[in-house]
Amino acid sequence: VNQSERTNKMIIMSVDLGKARTGIAVSDTGESFAFPKCVINEYSTERLVKKICGCAEEYSAELIVVGYPKNMNGSAGSRACECAEIADMIKEESGKSVVMWDERCTTVSAHTALNYTDTRGKKRKSVIDAVAAVIILEDYLAYRKNQKNDENI
Repeated sequence: VNQSERTNKMIIMSVDLGKARTGIAVSDTGESFAFPKCVINEYSTERLVKKICGCAEEYSAELIVVGYPKNMNGSAGSRACECAEIADMIKEESGKSVVMWDERCTTVSAHTALNYTDTRGKKRKSVIDAVAAVIILEDYLAYRKNQKNDENI
């Protein structure tokens, strides 16, 4: 790994927005791994945005990836539009770069992952959103890695 590649790496935080629970995951500085960090329980959009920005500060995230729940046909429904508005509020409040990332099927994948670990009941409910945030972040990290590989060809 040369010096310029090393300096391009950063901590990236992902957000899986929910009506009541929002999952947060964070990458390592090498952008290789995604770790579940917390689930924010908040109904107020304004308070949620402040808590998300607080997490970004706490985890030293330089980029925030927000899940964009498109419909299966690729169109943006009302929930996707709400998430885009919240992403704009996060960008405004935090002053950090924010990327919307297609999150279709991440919750299904998170449920599958928790089935493998036999996580059930209250424990499952408390971690599902953080696991979904991990899956969003892993997808985004893979995309970034592939973009860099394509540039090096």
